[in-house]
Amino acid sequence: MSVSIKSDREIALIREACRIIAIVHEELGKELRAGMTTLDVDKKAEEMIRSFGCIPNFKNYQGFPGSVCVSLNEEVVHGIPSDRRVIREGDIVSLDMGCIYKGYHSDAARTHAIGEVSEEAKLLIERTRQSFFEGMRYAKSGNHLHQISNAISDYCESFGYGVVQDLVGHGVGAELHEDPQIPNFRQKSRGIRLRPGMTLAIEPMVNAGTWEVDWRDDEWTVVSRDGSLSAHYENTVLITDGEPEILTLTEEEKAMMA
Repeated sequence: MSVSIKSDREIALIREACRIIAIVHEELGKELRAGMTTLDVDKKAEEMIRSFGCIPNFKNYQGFPGSVCVSLNEEVVHGIPSDRRVIREGDIVSLDMGCIYKGYHSDAARTHAIGEVSEEAKLLIERTRQSFFEGMRYAKSGNHLHQISNAISDYCESFGYGVVQDLVGHGVGAELHEDPQIPNFRQKSRGIRLRPGMTLAIEPMVNAGTWEVDWRDDEWTVVSRDGSLSAHYENTVLITDGEPEILTLTEEEKAMMA
């Protein structure tokens, strides 16, 4: 395994790619409404990303047809945009996307509630997001990677949730997926030691029920095996000499944390 340490130049380019995708996430989240198709969402995402002179990095990646993964309710991730898939009141919608800016990638995901959703759905979204920040307590130089994994897992499982084990986070930079793999579930090993200059896409994927998942016949869409709701929260993170820098926070999120 070879984990790249980014130069100041590379960090600047990744930071800009992340700034842009955070804007797209924030604006696209405001556009979501009942009656849209997931293809409508994809078209808006691609238009926004290209308006910044960037390339949607998911489009045609290993054959994926969309610019954004749009996953509804029991869909964990990799939902293919479709003009036959309509968003309805009470749904939860996970958007996973990134962009390429001058050869460098960003990657981020958010789960949104459409109108009035169940209390179960609200709590799942909130707790999945919080699990990321539980992991961030350990995202510091000198700590070990799996301290992040264990913190995410322990927090989610304290509510009886299933943390998806078939999919993990990853390094990100000149490639969308780089070393290291970053599990969201508890590990026995310590993992690599974190160093300044690492850029990591950390992404809890959490089911209200079982951690087990299945793939639909399209060979992309991942769903919870028991049909329970699933939420997804992801940021690209820079390891520094001090606190981690979360590169893909939206302005609204920054204001909430201030």
